Amino acid sequence: MRVLVTGAGGFIGSHLCPALAAAGHELRTAVEGSEAVVHLANIAHASASPAQLHRVNVEGTIAQAKSALAAGARRFVYLSSIKAASAGDAYGRSKAIAEQALLQLPGLEPVILRPPLVYGPRVKANFLALLRAVDRGWPLPLASIANRRSFVYVGNLVDAILRCLESAARGKTYAVADGAPVSTPELCRGIARALGRPARLFAFPPALLRLV
Repeated sequence: MRVLVTGAGGFIGSHLCPALAAAGHELRTAVEGSEAVVHLANIAHASASPAQLHRVNVEGTIAQAKSALAAGARRFVYLSSIKAASAGDAYGRSKAIAEQALLQLPGLEPVILRPPLVYGPRVKANFLALLRAVDRGWPLPLASIANRRSFVYVGNLVDAILRCLESAARGKTYAVADGAPVSTPELCRGIARALGRPARLFAFPPALLRLV
Protein backbone atom coordinates (compact mmCIF):
# COMPACT_ATOMS: atom_id res chain seq x y z
CA MET A 1 0.00 0.00 0.00
CA ARG A 2 1.21 3.52 -0.80
CA VAL A 3 1.05 5.47 2.48
CA LEU A 4 1.59 9.13 3.35
CA VAL A 5 2.60 9.77 6.97
CA THR A 6 2.14 13.32 8.20
CA GLY A 7 4.43 14.21 11.09
CA ALA A 8 6.86 11.53 9.91
CA GLY A 9 9.79 13.31 11.55
CA GLY A 10 8.28 13.22 15.02
CA PHE A 11 8.70 10.70 17.81
CA ILE A 12 5.97 8.30 16.69
CA GLY A 13 6.62 8.88 12.99
CA SER A 14 10.29 7.98 13.40
CA HIS A 15 9.20 4.52 14.58
CA LEU A 16 6.26 4.10 12.23
CA CYS A 17 8.01 4.81 8.93
CA PRO A 18 10.63 2.02 9.22
CA ALA A 19 7.88 -0.39 10.32
CA LEU A 20 5.77 0.50 7.30
CA ALA A 21 8.70 -0.09 4.96
CA ALA A 22 9.53 -3.41 6.67
CA ALA A 23 5.91 -4.50 6.20
CA GLY A 24 6.15 -3.88 2.46
CA HIS A 25 4.33 -0.56 2.27
CA GLU A 26 5.59 2.26 0.06
CA LEU A 27 6.16 5.57 1.87
CA ARG A 28 5.01 8.68 0.02
CA THR A 29 6.07 12.31 0.47
CA ALA A 30 2.90 13.73 -1.08
CA VAL A 31 -0.77 12.78 -0.95
CA GLU A 32 -0.95 12.42 -4.73
CA GLY A 33 -0.60 8.75 -5.59
CA SER A 34 -1.20 7.63 -2.01
CA GLU A 35 -3.76 4.99 -1.10
CA ALA A 36 -3.88 5.80 2.60
CA VAL A 37 -2.85 8.54 5.02
CA VAL A 38 -1.66 8.21 8.61
CA HIS A 39 -2.17 11.61 10.19
CA LEU A 40 0.20 12.15 13.13
CA ALA A 41 0.90 15.88 12.75
CA ASN A 42 -0.68 17.95 15.52
CA ILE A 43 0.15 20.39 18.27
CA ALA A 44 0.03 19.26 21.90
CA HIS A 45 2.09 21.91 23.70
CA ALA A 46 0.62 23.05 26.99
CA SER A 47 1.47 26.64 26.05
CA ALA A 48 -0.58 26.51 22.83
CA SER A 49 -3.69 28.67 22.81
CA PRO A 50 -7.14 27.21 22.07
CA ALA A 51 -7.07 29.09 18.76
CA GLN A 52 -3.73 27.48 17.81
CA LEU A 53 -5.00 24.03 18.79
CA HIS A 54 -8.14 24.50 16.72
CA ARG A 55 -6.23 25.75 13.69
CA VAL A 56 -3.75 22.87 13.66
CA ASN A 57 -5.59 19.95 15.24
CA VAL A 58 -9.04 20.61 13.78
CA GLU A 59 -8.72 22.72 10.65
CA GLY A 60 -5.40 21.13 9.66
CA THR A 61 -6.78 17.62 10.11
CA ILE A 62 -9.91 18.34 8.09
CA ALA A 63 -7.86 19.93 5.31
CA GLN A 64 -5.55 16.90 5.19
CA ALA A 65 -8.52 14.52 5.03
CA LYS A 66 -10.12 16.47 2.19
CA SER A 67 -6.82 16.47 0.30
CA ALA A 68 -6.59 12.71 0.79
CA LEU A 69 -10.08 12.21 -0.59
CA ALA A 70 -9.35 14.43 -3.59
CA ALA A 71 -6.27 12.31 -4.32
CA GLY A 72 -8.21 9.05 -4.01
CA ALA A 73 -6.81 8.03 -0.61
CA ARG A 74 -9.94 6.99 1.30
CA ARG A 75 -8.29 5.16 4.23
CA PHE A 76 -7.34 7.73 6.88
CA VAL A 77 -5.78 6.61 10.17
CA TYR A 78 -5.98 9.46 12.67
CA LEU A 79 -3.86 9.53 15.80
CA SER A 80 -6.12 11.22 18.33
CA SER A 81 -5.68 11.12 22.11
CA ILE A 82 -7.33 9.47 25.10
CA LYS A 83 -8.08 13.04 26.20
CA ALA A 84 -10.68 13.23 23.44
CA ALA A 85 -12.87 10.88 25.49
CA SER A 86 -13.47 13.50 28.19
CA ALA A 87 -12.52 16.68 26.28
CA GLY A 88 -11.54 18.14 29.63
CA ASP A 89 -9.03 20.63 28.25
CA ALA A 90 -8.48 22.59 25.05
CA TYR A 91 -6.24 19.89 23.60
CA GLY A 92 -8.75 17.13 24.28
CA ARG A 93 -11.58 19.24 22.86
CA SER A 94 -9.62 19.91 19.67
CA LYS A 95 -9.04 16.19 19.21
CA ALA A 96 -12.69 15.34 19.86
CA ILE A 97 -13.89 17.93 17.34
CA ALA A 98 -11.45 16.61 14.73
CA GLU A 99 -12.65 13.04 15.32
CA GLN A 100 -16.29 13.97 14.73
CA ALA A 101 -15.42 15.94 11.60
CA LEU A 102 -13.59 12.95 10.13
CA LEU A 103 -16.44 10.56 10.91
CA GLN A 104 -18.88 12.86 9.13
CA LEU A 105 -16.79 13.44 6.00
CA PRO A 106 -18.52 11.66 3.08
CA GLY A 107 -16.42 9.06 1.31
CA LEU A 108 -13.64 8.95 3.93
CA GLU A 109 -12.74 5.67 5.65
CA PRO A 110 -11.36 6.92 8.97
CA VAL A 111 -9.97 4.80 11.76
CA ILE A 112 -9.27 6.69 14.97
CA LEU A 113 -6.74 5.67 17.61
CA ARG A 114 -6.78 7.19 21.10
CA PRO A 115 -3.45 6.51 22.82
CA PRO A 116 -2.51 7.65 26.32
CA LEU A 117 1.06 8.81 27.02
CA VAL A 118 3.42 7.12 24.55
CA TYR A 119 6.92 6.05 25.65
CA GLY A 120 9.91 4.37 24.06
CA PRO A 121 13.30 5.15 22.50
CA ARG A 122 13.73 8.85 21.63
CA VAL A 123 10.81 9.91 23.84
CA LYS A 124 10.94 13.55 24.91
CA ALA A 125 9.14 15.99 27.22
CA ASN A 126 7.96 14.94 30.69
CA PHE A 127 8.66 11.23 30.32
CA LEU A 128 12.28 11.91 29.36
CA ALA A 129 12.62 14.30 32.29
CA LEU A 130 11.36 11.58 34.65
CA LEU A 131 13.79 9.03 33.17
CA ARG A 132 16.69 11.40 33.73
CA ALA A 133 15.63 12.22 37.28
CA VAL A 134 15.41 8.54 38.26
CA ASP A 135 18.68 7.71 36.47
CA ARG A 136 20.49 10.48 38.33
CA GLY A 137 19.13 9.30 41.67
CA TRP A 138 17.27 12.48 42.47
CA PRO A 139 14.89 12.27 45.45
CA LEU A 140 11.35 12.66 44.13
CA PRO A 141 8.36 13.73 46.29
CA LEU A 142 6.00 11.25 44.63
CA ALA A 143 5.56 8.40 47.13
CA SER A 144 2.12 9.58 48.33
CA ILE A 145 0.55 9.96 44.89
CA ALA A 146 -2.27 7.44 44.42
CA ASN A 147 -3.17 8.13 40.80
CA ARG A 148 -3.61 5.58 38.01
CA ARG A 149 -2.46 6.26 34.47
CA SER A 150 -2.29 4.27 31.27
CA PHE A 151 0.70 4.18 28.91
CA VAL A 152 1.47 2.62 25.55
CA TYR A 153 4.84 1.55 24.21
CA VAL A 154 5.57 3.17 20.86
CA GLY A 155 6.17 -0.22 19.23
CA ASN A 156 2.72 -1.39 20.32
CA LEU A 157 1.15 1.79 18.98
CA VAL A 158 2.95 1.34 15.66
CA ASP A 159 1.61 -2.21 15.45
CA ALA A 160 -1.92 -0.91 16.07
CA ILE A 161 -1.51 1.64 13.26
CA LEU A 162 -0.34 -1.07 10.88
CA ARG A 163 -3.34 -3.21 11.75
CA CYS A 164 -5.69 -0.28 11.12
CA LEU A 165 -4.16 0.24 7.68
CA GLU A 166 -4.42 -3.41 6.74
CA SER A 167 -7.83 -4.26 8.22
CA ALA A 168 -11.29 -3.65 6.82
CA ALA A 169 -12.25 -1.50 9.82
CA ARG A 170 -13.58 1.95 9.03
CA GLY A 171 -15.48 4.49 11.06
CA LYS A 172 -14.13 2.88 14.23
CA THR A 173 -12.51 4.47 17.28
CA TYR A 174 -10.09 2.45 19.42
CA ALA A 175 -8.43 3.22 22.74
CA VAL A 176 -4.97 1.62 22.83
CA ALA A 177 -2.82 0.98 25.92
CA ASP A 178 -0.30 -1.54 27.20
CA GLY A 179 -2.54 -3.01 29.89
CA ALA A 180 -3.51 -2.15 33.44
CA PRO A 181 -2.85 1.47 34.44
CA VAL A 182 -0.09 2.17 36.95
CA SER A 183 0.49 4.85 39.56
CA THR A 184 3.30 7.38 39.34
CA PRO A 185 5.22 5.71 42.21
CA GLU A 186 4.86 2.32 40.48
CA LEU A 187 6.12 3.84 37.25
CA CYS A 188 9.15 5.37 38.99
CA ARG A 189 10.01 2.06 40.65
CA GLY A 190 9.69 0.22 37.35
CA ILE A 191 12.00 2.71 35.64
CA ALA A 192 14.47 2.41 38.49
CA ARG A 193 14.53 -1.39 38.21
CA ALA A 194 15.10 -1.20 34.46
CA LEU A 195 17.96 1.26 34.94
CA GLY A 196 19.48 -0.60 37.88
CA ARG A 197 19.02 2.44 40.10
CA PRO A 198 17.34 2.91 43.47
CA ALA A 199 13.93 4.60 43.42
CA ARG A 200 14.43 7.53 45.77
CA LEU A 201 10.81 8.44 46.50
CA PHE A 202 9.63 10.25 49.61
CA ALA A 203 6.19 11.20 50.86
CA PHE A 204 4.92 14.73 50.36
CA PRO A 205 1.32 15.93 50.77
CA PRO A 206 -0.27 15.70 47.32
CA ALA A 207 -2.25 18.91 47.87
CA LEU A 208 0.94 20.85 48.56
CA LEU A 209 2.63 19.17 45.60
CA ARG A 210 -0.15 20.37 43.28
CA LEU A 211 0.21 23.87 44.73
CA VAL A 212 3.95 23.85 44.07
